[in-house]
Amino acid sequence: MIALGLEGSANKLGVGLILHPAKGGPATILSNIRHTFVSPPGEGFLPKDTAIHHRSWITRLVLQALKEAGITVADIDCICYTKGPGMGAPLQSVAIAARTLSLLWGKELVGVNHCVGHIEMGREITSAQNPVVLYVSGGNTQVIAYASQRYRIFGEALDIAVGNCLDRFARTLCISNDPAPGYNIEQMAKKGRHFVELPYTVKGMDCSFSGILASIDILADKLQNGPTEMKDEETGEPITREDLCFSLQETVYAMLVEITERAMAHVGSSQVLIVGGVGSNERLQEMMGMMAKDRGGSVFATDERFCIDNGIMIAHAGLLAYRTGFRTPLEESTCTQRFRTDEVFIKWRD
Repeated sequence: MIALGLEGSANKLGVGLILHPAKGGPATILSNIRHTFVSPPGEGFLPKDTAIHHRSWITRLVLQALKEAGITVADIDCICYTKGPGMGAPLQSVAIAARTLSLLWGKELVGVNHCVGHIEMGREITSAQNPVVLYVSGGNTQVIAYASQRYRIFGEALDIAVGNCLDRFARTLCISNDPAPGYNIEQMAKKGRHFVELPYTVKGMDCSFSGILASIDILADKLQNGPTEMKDEETGEPITREDLCFSLQETVYAMLVEITERAMAHVGSSQVLIVGGVGSNERLQEMMGMMAKDRGGSVFATDERFCIDNGIMIAHAGLLAYRTGFRTPLEESTCTQRFRTDEVFIKWRD
């Protein structure tokens, strides 16, 4: 079976085509194309502008994906699209495109939970068996474990997502959004030499990032506009923008490692799977790897092709559901900004 996947919950528009062999076995990625709406430095991406971008690019990306895969419309079994969660206007643009293609081509629709798409793609690529999942992106921060055909949320962000925290600090520093603000924060953090203490807010299994962001925004303002330069207390050397990026990463990632380790202990798992756009961060993978190694476990992660929002993950998760008999009727092919990971019945797993 072959599925077309359409993803557009935020500023990434992704189109993917995937093949599931009839007799089972690993899936084959036929095409995985993505185009990103990039806003100017110091600015975020507005829903209306992002939706315009998606509407402008969706047709050419679908045609490009078909050409790259070397298949025709007749070969496609179903059309999968992101039902939510995400930003309203971009989600609507992609849902309308999916409905249009469904009617034009006579193909059935499958609405997909964005978070489940990340998890299933991560499991497929890494072959992780039954890991604790850390899902970290611009819109979501969740620690998840599978039980009784649901992806159960053990902990999450109480306010803003960790990716949103990083992105907003990039705006504070007027860092470029190309290719992504979080990626550029990561590169600056690699040059940081001094750790600046920030609030560390873990509440049970949950995290809070808004206070950390407010605190480091104040420090950034002092650094850029203060009458005197900030200095490291131990060395007396000046604090730099790179030091702030380094300190922010170290703090928020330590929080994520803590709650992930607690979830591993609770469910008795030795595996961690990191998914979502922030999951491609090398420092996060390194810190998680050190924790897992101490527990005799292992960490699984993917590169930016699959960590960052993409159409192939929607196609894969949608096709898993389609093969169990799940369909989304045209009159129910809506989208929603709020769609919890644990709302989805995972019929394809035992």
